[in-house]
Amino acid sequence: MEDALVVGTGLIGTSAALALQARGVRVHLRDTDPVTARIAAALGAGTVEAAPETVDLAVVAVPPALMPHVLAGLQAEGVARHYTDVASVKAGPQQDIVDLACDTARYVGGHPMAGGERSGPLAARPDLFEGCNWVLTPTPDTETETLNTTFELVAMCGAVPVVMEAAAHDRAVGLVSHAPHVMASLVATLLDQAEERAVSLAGPGVRDLTRVAAADPSLWVDILSANALVVADLLDELSAGLGDAVAGLRAMAATDDDKRSSGVRTVESLLRRGQSGRARISGKRGTQPEQYETVTVAIGDQPGELARLFTNASRAGVNVEDVQLEHSAGQPTGLAHLSVTRDLVEVLAEALRNDGWRHHR
Repeated sequence: MEDALVVGTGLIGTSAALALQARGVRVHLRDTDPVTARIAAALGAGTVEAAPETVDLAVVAVPPALMPHVLAGLQAEGVARHYTDVASVKAGPQQDIVDLACDTARYVGGHPMAGGERSGPLAARPDLFEGCNWVLTPTPDTETETLNTTFELVAMCGAVPVVMEAAAHDRAVGLVSHAPHVMASLVATLLDQAEERAVSLAGPGVRDLTRVAAADPSLWVDILSANALVVADLLDELSAGLGDAVAGLRAMAATDDDKRSSGVRTVESLLRRGQSGRARISGKRGTQPEQYETVTVAIGDQPGELARLFTNASRAGVNVEDVQLEHSAGQPTGLAHLSVTRDLVEVLAEALRNDGWRHHR
C-alpha cells in the first residue's frame, strides 16, 4: 500500500491515519468538518489536500448510519481501488450497501475493537489498535485483492484480523460492548442522583464499571440505533437475571430461615456464574485467559513514585501485566494494584519488601 484516503477524522479515523503514516503510507484526509480534518493533519495524520490520483485504499470512518451513503459517494467518485470502513455495526449497513448498488466486490466491512471514552482527533494515537482484534466482514463477492489490501491495513495498524459474518459480528459486539455500555450508563445514573458524600466514596470498582459511560452520548445513540434489536434482546436476558437477583436479595433479608437460605443460594449462584464468565475474558487483547494474582502496594502521591515502583519490579525480573490505581479521598497516598502471574507473586513481594514498600496480597 502506497497511499490511502481516510474519510472521517475522529478518534478511529485519525488513529488509523497516524498508524499508516508511521508505516510510510501517504494519507489524505477528508471530513465534513474542515477544522477537524486540519487538526488531524496538524497531528501528523496526513494531508487535507486531495489525492492527485486514485489511491490504493479508502477507509470510511463515519457513524454506521452514514457509512453506506458515504461509501456510495466515494465509489461514484472513483477515489480508490479498494474500500473498507470501521463502523461498529455491520449487518444493517452491509444490506444498505447492497440496496445502494455499491461495488461490493471491492469492499470489505471492518471494525477495529478499540476506542475509548474520549473522542475526536486529539484523542487519537498511532498505537491505538496495537494487539487488538480487527473484525473483517467480507461480502460474498469480495475480491481477493481487496481482502488482502484490508489485511495489510490491519497489519500496519498492529491489530489482529478476525474474519466473521456480519450478523455474527453484531451479536458478538452487542454482547461484549453495546449491552455493557447501556448497563454502565444505568449504574452511572444512580451516581448522578446520589448525595455528594456517597459519591466521594467511589473506588476503582465503580470507576471501572462506569468508565465507558463517560463516552459521547450522541455517538452511542448512533451505534445503538444500528444494533438496537440485538442489544434489546441481551438486555431482556439481563433483566431476567436482575429480577432473580432482586428476589434473592429480598429473601436474604427475610426472617424465615428457609427463605433466607434460598436467597443466599440464588445470589451465590449469580456471583459464581459471574465469576466464571469473567474468567473467560483474556487479560491481554488477542490472547487466551490467564490467571493472575494481585499484589497491592501503598504508594505516595508525589512525582516519580510510580516510576520507582515499576523500576523495582523490573529489576526483580517481574513483568507487571496490569495495574490499577486507587486514590484515597483527601489523603496523600493511594494504592497500586499490580497484576502478575502466580509464579512471580513471591518474587515481587520479596523485592518490594527489600525496597521498603508496604504491600499485601
